[in-house]
Amino acid sequence: MTPASPSPVLLFDLDGTLTDPRPGLCASIRYALDRLACPCPDDDGLAAYIGPPLRGTFAKLLQTSDAARVEDAMRLYRERYGATGLFENDVYAGIPAVLEALAAVTSRRFVATAKPTVFARRIVAHFGLARHFANVYGPELDGQFDDKRELVAHLLKNERVAGERAVMIGDRDNDVAAGRANGVRTIGVLWGYGSAAELRAAGADTLCAAPADLPSCVSRLFAV
Repeated sequence: MTPASPSPVLLFDLDGTLTDPRPGLCASIRYALDRLACPCPDDDGLAAYIGPPLRGTFAKLLQTSDAARVEDAMRLYRERYGATGLFENDVYAGIPAVLEALAAVTSRRFVATAKPTVFARRIVAHFGLARHFANVYGPELDGQFDDKRELVAHLLKNERVAGERAVMIGDRDNDVAAGRANGVRTIGVLWGYGSAAELRAAGADTLCAAPADLPSCVSRLFAV
């Protein structure tokens, strides 16, 4: 970035990018499936579902297209997750420090997550990250903005952010797809749940191996 260049706006995924949600997410999915008398993969199998919208995950795990059954699973999941699961979570090492560093070279930062806003805001506040972000965006509980492409479009419009000045930072292919669909540059992070192959195949502009490398990755995307 040159001194005259407008500072970029950063859109951060939450699960697998800022925090590791595996313990609470896996336990809450298992809680729902157990109560629906449905077989459940082990935690390693469930971890593959961290990132994409949960309704799609339950449709696959339940092997159903029955919307009512999926909503039953969602209700049961939230029963446990909203009480304890959302805090069974850890901020990735290096994230607080890099958010401090990025404040000096970016204009605004937002969370853009597939997790419902009502839970995402509680998590961001609980772990002391809220001060780093202008706002937190996620789907509504009824499924509005489950499609992350629509969520990012909504964020850009609502916050009056030009897509060409924004960067989507996330660990899964749906993060990259959401950015690309909205003319947003993308950084695929390698400390979460998506592989380098997944992120490259989705079309990530660059990959980032560690949180400490994010400032240089952002600068390279805007180098002129």
